[in-house]
Amino acid sequence: MANHKSALKRIRRNEAVRLRNRYQHKTVRNAIKKLRSEEDKKAAEALLPTVVGMIDKLAKKNIIHANKASNLKSKLMSRVAGM
Repeated sequence: MANHKSALKRIRRNEAVRLRNRYQHKTVRNAIKKLRSEEDKKAAEALLPTVVGMIDKLAKKNIIHANKASNLKSKLMSRVAGM
C-alpha cells in the first residue's frame, strides 16, 4: 500500500482515468460496429464524420495509437465509399 498522501491520490486518479478511458474506447468501438453494420449509404455517410471525430479524439488522448486510428479511419472510409 502507498505510504504518501500524494501516492494515494495518484492511485485514486489513475483508477478514475482508467475507467473514463475504458468507457470512451468502448463507446467508439460500438459506434464503429454500428457504422460497419449500416446498409444505407446515406446513413453511413451521415454517421462517418461523427465516428471519425471520435477516433481522432481517442488518438489525441493516447487511448489508442495514432496509426491504429489512421487504419480504422481508412478502412471505414473505403467501406462507405464502396457502398
